[in-house]
Amino acid sequence: MRNVEMKARDRDPARSLERALALGAEDKGEIRQRDTYFARARGRVKLREQESRGSPFWDELIEYSRPDSVDARTSTYQRVPIADAAPLREALDAVMKRRRLLLWEGVRIHLDEVEGLGSYLELEAVADADSDLSAEREKVERLRAELDIEDEDLIGASYSDLLLGASPQGTPARDELMRAADEVMKTAYMPYSNFPVGAALRAPDGSIHVGSNVENASYPQGQCAETSAIGALIAAGHRDIIEVAVTAERMDICPPCGGCRQRLAEFASPDTPVHLGRPDGPRETTTVGELLPLAFELEPPA
Repeated sequence: MRNVEMKARDRDPARSLERALALGAEDKGEIRQRDTYFARARGRVKLREQESRGSPFWDELIEYSRPDSVDARTSTYQRVPIADAAPLREALDAVMKRRRLLLWEGVRIHLDEVEGLGSYLELEAVADADSDLSAEREKVERLRAELDIEDEDLIGASYSDLLLGASPQGTPARDELMRAADEVMKTAYMPYSNFPVGAALRAPDGSIHVGSNVENASYPQGQCAETSAIGALIAAGHRDIIEVAVTAERMDICPPCGGCRQRLAEFASPDTPVHLGRPDGPRETTTVGELLPLAFELEPPA
């Protein structure tokens, strides 16, 4: 199954509800949901437990894959009803939320109150198997305009990743990661290029691991910032990367070199977000899969 979806912070949930109803959206009431996420090498799997005062909703296991992009994005997924969810609840982390569900021309409008995060809005246009997705994208973009969703409020990460990356001071997760990359950049050893770079990686437990570039008089023996950060992450006992930030002093947007893209792909999934830029300057967010569409993969020997 596929849909076209978009997620954003909701600055005024009451106004969003009012505007959606004014468009003729059908109010299906409030659903309480608990999403429990499980570790997986590629894509995501979550157990969704639901309860509503109206029509009953099945608990279900959902496997899905989508890029962590702020634009309208395509998500492929499978849903399997679960009769007894309790035995499956051995998990990494759970997301608790109250969801107001509205339906408009085949698009699901979710007005979410997420514990520990606040108010969010999701749009999901479910696509037929033979759809080219153009109609679904048009509907999502129209709703975005009607609901007045600003670029700065768009979110690419899942609620789980947002919770893992939440800063106690309320700093957005990607800002915290970018600032960590910027800070470690000051430690770079670059007497030959005078081109300092900093990288920060987030592990599944929310911890941040950083590295800067280290040059050598024998040029091939130097080390990129991303490679240094991967070494720090591995030394801390982790094997997975869920978010990346890279910054450089002399370049607004500094993407990883080809070798580092392959190194990141070893520990990250294709939809892992990669933030490029500066904490208070230009910034772009892409993914590991977009940086390296055909990463080399080798199954380890049995």
